[in-house]
Amino acid sequence: MNSPTNPQFVHFFFIFINYLCFTDAENIFLNCGSSSNSIDLNGREWAGDSTPGSKFIASHQPNETSIVSKATNLNPSIDPVPYLTARIFQSPFTYSFPVTPGHKFLRLFFNPSAYHGFQSPGDFFTVTAGPFTLLTHFSPSLTAQSLGLKTLDKEFCLHIQENQVLNITFSPSSVPLGAFAFVNGIEIISMPAHLYYISRARPMPNGFAVPNSTALELMHRLNIGGDSISPANDSGLYRRWLDDEACFVGSGDCVVNSTAPIKYWKIAPYVAPAKVYQTARCTNKQKSLSWNLTVDSGFTYFVRLHLCELHNHPEVTKHGRNKFVVRIGNGKTDAVEDVITWSGRRGVAVYRDHVVKMPKVGNYGKTHLFLSLGNNNSNNKLRALDSDPILNGLEVFKLSDSQSNLAAGVNPVSKIPEADKSRDRKLVFIISGATLAAFTLILLLGLTIFIFRRKESNEKDKSVTLRGLCRRFTLEELRDATNNFDRALVIGNGGFGRVFKGCIDGGTPVAIKALKPTSTQGSKEFEAEIKMLSDLRYRHLVSLIGCCDEGVKIIVYEYMPGGTLRDHLYSTKGPPLSWKQRLEISIGVARGIKYLHGENTKIIHRDIKPSNILLDDNLVAKISDFGLSRFGPTSLSRSHVTTGVRGTFGYVDPEYFETSRLSVKSDVYSFGVVLFEMLCARPAVDLRLDDEQPTLAEWVRHCIKVGKLKQIMDPNLKGQISPGCLKAYVGIALKCLNNDRHKRPTMAAVLKKLKRALELQECTDAASDDNGEDEEEIMNNNDKQLFLKPNKNAKVVHSCPTFWN
Repeated sequence: MNSPTNPQFVHFFFIFINYLCFTDAENIFLNCGSSSNSIDLNGREWAGDSTPGSKFIASHQPNETSIVSKATNLNPSIDPVPYLTARIFQSPFTYSFPVTPGHKFLRLFFNPSAYHGFQSPGDFFTVTAGPFTLLTHFSPSLTAQSLGLKTLDKEFCLHIQENQVLNITFSPSSVPLGAFAFVNGIEIISMPAHLYYISRARPMPNGFAVPNSTALELMHRLNIGGDSISPANDSGLYRRWLDDEACFVGSGDCVVNSTAPIKYWKIAPYVAPAKVYQTARCTNKQKSLSWNLTVDSGFTYFVRLHLCELHNHPEVTKHGRNKFVVRIGNGKTDAVEDVITWSGRRGVAVYRDHVVKMPKVGNYGKTHLFLSLGNNNSNNKLRALDSDPILNGLEVFKLSDSQSNLAAGVNPVSKIPEADKSRDRKLVFIISGATLAAFTLILLLGLTIFIFRRKESNEKDKSVTLRGLCRRFTLEELRDATNNFDRALVIGNGGFGRVFKGCIDGGTPVAIKALKPTSTQGSKEFEAEIKMLSDLRYRHLVSLIGCCDEGVKIIVYEYMPGGTLRDHLYSTKGPPLSWKQRLEISIGVARGIKYLHGENTKIIHRDIKPSNILLDDNLVAKISDFGLSRFGPTSLSRSHVTTGVRGTFGYVDPEYFETSRLSVKSDVYSFGVVLFEMLCARPAVDLRLDDEQPTLAEWVRHCIKVGKLKQIMDPNLKGQISPGCLKAYVGIALKCLNNDRHKRPTMAAVLKKLKRALELQECTDAASDDNGEDEEEIMNNNDKQLFLKPNKNAKVVHSCPTFWN
């Protein structure tokens, strides 16, 4: 092996050995308060801790020192494991875990529900793990309430030494009187060495190291530009990645989505799942990407930026041409990032680490860590570069201080009274509480009257929104329809959530799409889809049957047994679609889009792609997924609306991407990409390919220009397409991809041309039956000329003379 290859080999060998080490390590899932083992919705087995002689209860204390209880009212959207049962403590209680040495994730799970004999907010307690104080005077009830959450998870990172037992102690606070501690689940996961702990021998770019003597607390873990990622879909470490909608405050952005495989050439695959690197937010050099992240003041923070270049612009792929400035902590930390320099090329995952110290505010109060990416600064060299800042994922950890403390300012409440306060202060506290209770009672009375007066009008508003075309289902009805959301009935997965096949009304098949409880983006799409589809009924649009909004947001559609168009183009188990079937499908989709772009009320779908085109049992195409759709301009003087860029990378109209001007012609561009996908049977974006090839639109233009179209066409179509039909089809598809939206055809014109292409194909098929003309030979001889001038020797001229007219 030559020397240039040795470093890469060593790198992959290190990753492989490290991967084997951590995947074989012992993991613990403890379902507190449960008397038996149980399986959660992610398929993990949790051990109960309330069996006699539980091996994780510290030997110096019996089970009787704590109380086992069940939540009196568990929300249907919450997984019973581990949130149904809890272990409650009125005095200090310790769990002992004889774990293997190394770095560990410690996750604590809390369901601040009502338990028999214990009412929130009496839950105030301290948690320690070995020498570290993780939480102090912590109240899950108040914290979850302030964050709008039903359950609460806390994640920490620790290093366990040889022969060390991990002791986790829960201690109720001394005040208020009757305070108690509780926990629903404890999870201990072995992590790879040096995932977050950084040694002096391998420090961050600024020289900072995270030694084994430091504990970390997760503050934010975000999938930038994408939906939440569940622990089951993480890269083996059961981390939860949330979407960034609540934190993003940038001046301009484009959400980028890609389905292309991610290359883990620089980092190990367990650093972050591919879904993190396949989505991103980006913007142009005149704007910035910014996030406002709530953290505790007075601590040092470890910030990890996950980066993967997804753009296909030639300039972006050059080293040193995609530099942008990163500011962390209100400008306290500045750095210059260059994704291509770190990664080497598109589609390669990398990360960059930074450390920032946040000043102390009050008595460890909350503060905001500001993160900004952009080139709009005083650095003239950077401003001159044609670079677009991009970010795929973000992790923020709090580092323990010199006293091994991580706890500070976690409760959104006023200070808890100290034990030695005077009786007068207690009296003031009681009087204030009574006054507050009286005020609350008056407020509740007023709210009750207001609610009763509004109830009737609210019910009217609901019926008007659905206009009688959308049925309201109860959650119980949909549980029955899907056998309690049986995973064996899952027929699709997306950013919104899972899609189940169900049966209603005694056997009518339907598709049931359930929103992920953690997805704020999905909630907006749910409302948009109901609003759009309530009034739409057309043969080539998927029909909305009903919805449910009882804690879980669910949409019910007509069932499409043919699956998605994508299923039939890539890795299909059945026979490939014939050319005539693809023509008929394209005509059906064109009719659906033309209907949306009506003369009066224009609707822009904004996400036309094969996975959003469904087929019935007769392969009739119907457009689905209207979560990103929005109404077009209503004024005759305007042809577009200005809005944030949304859609799927590879299908987004380039003019819309650059200017944020969305029009019906944006759908035309996306449909042009779909037309070429059906002709070539390859994805819109494939980052495994080089040069112009990753983006289908650019690659097709290049191949047509050099006369090599037949080389990229689907081999399954060999001998099926007539030259005349191919010229008509490719000609209209090329016009759809014009970078100038004003030069793109309307969907009415596209539909007309596609119908003509089908007529030409049928005419040629009939002529071929009569004279045996070898269409493949004609295409081979006229590949480059096919789109430059008509082939006057082709028999199709005589069969269908109207084509040349």
